Amino acid sequence: MKTCYIISAVEMKNNFPSPNADDLVIAADAGYLNLQKAGIKPDVIIGDFDSAKKPETDAQVEAFPVLKDDTDTMLAIRYGFRSGYNRFEIYGGIGGERTDHTVANIQSLAYIAEHGGSGTLIGENERFTVIKNSSVTLHSEKGKTLSVFAYGGIAEGVSIKGAVYESDSLELSPFFPLGISNKFKEDTATVGVKKGYILIKW
Repeated sequence: MKTCYIISAVEMKNNFPSPNADDLVIAADAGYLNLQKAGIKPDVIIGDFDSAKKPETDAQVEAFPVLKDDTDTMLAIRYGFRSGYNRFEIYGGIGGERTDHTVANIQSLAYIAEHGGSGTLIGENERFTVIKNSSVTLHSEKGKTLSVFAYGGIAEGVSIKGAVYESDSLELSPFFPLGISNKFKEDTATVGVKKGYILIKW
């Protein structure tokens, strides 16, 4: 499935994507520095360039004012949707000195889910996704952590299969972290929600 890869500004070490010819690669602001390190050419660079100098490049550059409502990553997500993509992988969006950006990127996952897409926020050792009224199969290793949280309201009919603590129809509240610190029983697990949003970390 064709994928929109968004590379944000948090410094990446090893975990770089491997895009195919029909994928879209977007550097969000200083994310172009991560792509330079990996030797990957972006299709477009989008941002206000307040955290890095506007690059001199033959790639397409879309510059925006600093005073705006969208984060640079959200600008990239909107661009991806307009370009016909609904599967997103976001790199360089976890950690760094700005925890608020990590929270904003998690909210961006909810935006993707709300608009009918699928999004994954990928760090060096962990991944996040938000799903709405659907299910997803996750790949990891036996014993690795799997956490599930209600997002934005009560999540009804939460199912968890392939984990130490399983459920057919659990109700999760955003006011109590009941779904934290589960573990994979094997190398895959399936998590779903019948009504509402859930944030999954694995």
